[in-house]
Amino acid sequence: MVYELPSDIHTFHFNTIHLNKKTTRESGIKRFLKILGPGLITGASDDDPSGIITYTQAGAGFKFATLWTALITFPLMAAIQGMCARIGMVTKEGLSGILRKHYPRVILYTMMLFSFPAILLNIGADIQGMGAVANLLLPGVPAWAFSIIFTGALLFVIIKYPYGKITRILKWLCITLFLYMIVPFMVHADWKDIGKHTLIPTFHADKEYLLILVAILGTTISPYLFFWQATMEAEDMKQEKKVVVNKRILSDMATDVNTGMFFSNLVMFFMIITTGAVLYKAGVRDITSIDQAAKALEPLTGKLTYILFSLGVLGTGFLAIPVLAGSMSYVLAEAFNWQQGLDKKFQQAKGFYISIIIALLVGLLLEFSGISPVHALLYTAVLYGLTAPVMIAIIIHICNNKKIMGKHTNTTLSNVLGVLTFILMLVSAVALVYYQFK
Repeated sequence: MVYELPSDIHTFHFNTIHLNKKTTRESGIKRFLKILGPGLITGASDDDPSGIITYTQAGAGFKFATLWTALITFPLMAAIQGMCARIGMVTKEGLSGILRKHYPRVILYTMMLFSFPAILLNIGADIQGMGAVANLLLPGVPAWAFSIIFTGALLFVIIKYPYGKITRILKWLCITLFLYMIVPFMVHADWKDIGKHTLIPTFHADKEYLLILVAILGTTISPYLFFWQATMEAEDMKQEKKVVVNKRILSDMATDVNTGMFFSNLVMFFMIITTGAVLYKAGVRDITSIDQAAKALEPLTGKLTYILFSLGVLGTGFLAIPVLAGSMSYVLAEAFNWQQGLDKKFQQAKGFYISIIIALLVGLLLEFSGISPVHALLYTAVLYGLTAPVMIAIIIHICNNKKIMGKHTNTTLSNVLGVLTFILMLVSAVALVYYQFK
């Protein structure tokens, strides 16, 4: 006897396959979003208001001539941050804890001596930038009042909420960076010219161009990001009670870090396009503050672009300042063996939280000190430039030390990229110091 199949069996089979593919695709997206964490936050926080000033200066001063740097900084950032992440995952400690246990104390204290002033100046420049931009949106409230309000709000969130809640907030704040990716499509940009300058490096034999290249490197490859990345990976391992580091965990980490660094460089790329297409074309060559950049964009591109740009500054400030202050507090806590962690209550880790409070209050005081954000960023760049090459050399050494990393030491590719980053940052540091004191 022959049984006939239902006439719609093929349709049923096709729909089943289609639904399975859709479900698989959706579960893949959910898994990807779940993987994103410390790497995404680290990369996004790199595009803080002070970084936006640097990218704005690059576009306004040299149009699209610095776009090619995004292709260089991405693999170098991903390599170094990947090493820092692996250190945190394998050792379940931050970089300062490793330095305290395995290296002469003088190295740790020297890093702290140079890094902390830079971090404080960076926090101050970001708070000032946020206050100035908020004042443009609501002119009735003075910039200094906004700075106080933002500092208070940040301290409230950092102290009140546990690590898991804070990281979720920071991940949502990453969405604000998409604002910077919308703006270039709202202006008339020459995409053929953009493609040419992206793929073919351009050099100008003058001091200003060299300094903007050094500034871009200093902004994208910053020592505080090294400390934060390692510590957050260690925190994640403890939070999720992961004991063994396996290939799956390392693969997820690489996806997270690479996504974060790609995202960071993409924002830099689009910011340079926006300011190059608008400000350079209009003859606005010298941008010295965030609010000046916003003011310059408004009459040229319209109210909406101006508002999107300003909201992006506020979002990235709220994202970056906890990372800056947190990285400093974790370094102090690990260096002096204090109780630490954003998952702990204030009473359980007083020294850790007090150092965060002090960092934000010192940063806030810059609003009233008379130090301009531009000067603060200049000093920050010099201090970061001095510490970055040393920290990169130490990170490479740690990642090749089997006593510390076990079987998870660097691959040949990681070492090559690490050494290239070290050489580039060393040359940049020498050039920066030379031109500042010439």
